[in-house]
Amino acid sequence: MNRINQKLQEDKKLLSIYFTAGFPNLNDTTTIIKELEKSGVDMIEIGLPFSDPLADGPTIQESSTIAIENGMTTKVLFEQLKDIRKTVQIPLIIMGYFNPMMQFGVDNFCNKCAEIGIDGLIIPDLPLEIYKSEYQSIFEKYNLKNIFLITPQTSESRIREIDELSESFIYMVSSAAVTGSQSGFGIEQTEYFKRIHDLKLKNPQIVGFGIKDKETFNQAIEYQKGAIIGSAFINFIRNQHFNKINDFCSNIL
Repeated sequence: MNRINQKLQEDKKLLSIYFTAGFPNLNDTTTIIKELEKSGVDMIEIGLPFSDPLADGPTIQESSTIAIENGMTTKVLFEQLKDIRKTVQIPLIIMGYFNPMMQFGVDNFCNKCAEIGIDGLIIPDLPLEIYKSEYQSIFEKYNLKNIFLITPQTSESRIREIDELSESFIYMVSSAAVTGSQSGFGIEQTEYFKRIHDLKLKNPQIVGFGIKDKETFNQAIEYQKGAIIGSAFINFIRNQHFNKINDFCSNIL
């Protein structure tokens, strides 16, 4: 069974952390992953930096720019991760935009993911219909879970279509804003969380965008399976406090 699905079956709320590969320094990737696992994180999203990350706020955009300037590429990331499964057991997901994957070759990209032990992909700009018609068979061949995003504006019919196609969890964007722009969750978001919960979808949902501390984490997991922290963690590791990653995580959980 895919590691993501195994984790989703656990009787607990899940914390997933996003960080940008190659930030703050090119060779920090595996160090951060190992420290996150030791700190009790359930899943990790490894951001593949891209020059035009439309869904990302200024914090993640800046980290992507720095990572690219540091020399991070798809090839470099795969090289860094080639032995990661010798030490790390938790699910690893690559989150990135489709252009670098197409340049690498989608089949080649998925093959490399399978070789090194990546469990899933989050590709915000890969349309559902294109995935179904052109790439679903490739993902399935390599047992990679494609994780789709929904927002408060996504129609119920579209949500159910995504739910039908999904085989792990649904990435539930907390608002229509870019990442890192939230200051907390209000009534509108709470009602959205409950509305999606009440749809009784077959796939659990994990909330992203706007989770930065224990309060927002607890709000996000009241109705959903887990939550993702990105921008707040990027800001935390900016000063290379890798030995304090456990402190960051314990303040959330």
